[in-house]
Amino acid sequence: MSETEVNASHDAPRRKFVTSAGLTAGALVAGGASLVEGAMAAPAPAPSKSAAGAHRAESSTVITKDGVEIFFKDWGPKDAQPIVFHHGWPLSADDWDAQMLFFVGHGYRVIAHDRRGHGRSQQVSDGHDMDHYAADAWAVVEHLNLKNAVHIGHSTGGGEVARYVANYGQPNGRVAKAVLVSAVPPLMLKTAANPGGTPLEVFDGFRKALAENRAQFYFDVASGPFYGFNRAGAKVSQGIVQNWWRQGMIGAAKAHYDGIKAFSETDQTEDLKKFTVPTFIMHGDDDQVVPYKDAGVLSAKLIKGAKLKIYPGYPHGMLTVHADELNNDILEFIKS
Repeated sequence: MSETEVNASHDAPRRKFVTSAGLTAGALVAGGASLVEGAMAAPAPAPSKSAAGAHRAESSTVITKDGVEIFFKDWGPKDAQPIVFHHGWPLSADDWDAQMLFFVGHGYRVIAHDRRGHGRSQQVSDGHDMDHYAADAWAVVEHLNLKNAVHIGHSTGGGEVARYVANYGQPNGRVAKAVLVSAVPPLMLKTAANPGGTPLEVFDGFRKALAENRAQFYFDVASGPFYGFNRAGAKVSQGIVQNWWRQGMIGAAKAHYDGIKAFSETDQTEDLKKFTVPTFIMHGDDDQVVPYKDAGVLSAKLIKGAKLKIYPGYPHGMLTVHADELNNDILEFIKS
């Protein structure tokens, strides 16, 4: 047994956004079943070197060096190029269902874990910060011995990817490419050095709403600005709303409360400057949670050679409500 023990298991404006929905920031998208149909019709995966590998689908847990149990899913041929997905606040690996089905259908090995305190991972009291988030991701990568991996992060998960790539992926030669989708870096919080950021009182409002009535707060986020369901003419999917709410409510309230500070106040400027791997930055210009001009646009300036694509009219949760288009854009980038 190595340093990590493994246990298998089977088992628009910003102020308007705050006042109208109660909202969250830095969260990940919820997967809707209707958006997976395109993935299921994808071409058959490339043959694996072993017949058993071609039919692999596992869910497991890994114990980190500080003793926290992290749940992860691992689907697809073991010898295929791995794609690792990093979810946002306050969701889980389930939020990547549409992407995991799409990419496993194209022959990739796909892995997604629940962040500590989220989903099925252990509900510990401490360690809800970007340093621990990245270290936990490294524990999964190290256990599975993933090499030449593509790391994709949405919202808070984009911050996790930034810290992981800078401190673990590149130094250990384990990362091939990175994709940041509606991601929180370089810094969400408004400061003297970041005048375009979001004021601290907005995040204080998140904490207050979470502590007073987390269930209602999460419902308001998912049914409002996260997917742009508060926009005139929006086609609201109750399945997507309920899936987002479900994922949020199975996580730990304290992890989510502490996580607000992690996604809003962590300055990742230096992380982004360290990037040398090809990076694709994707952001919607109607993102009411993480405004694109203070996030995707600035990140693209900090990462040398980064590819930036702004999606007109797309919301924070565009990976779910525009899954077909974004999945294909990501696939094209990975193959390029």
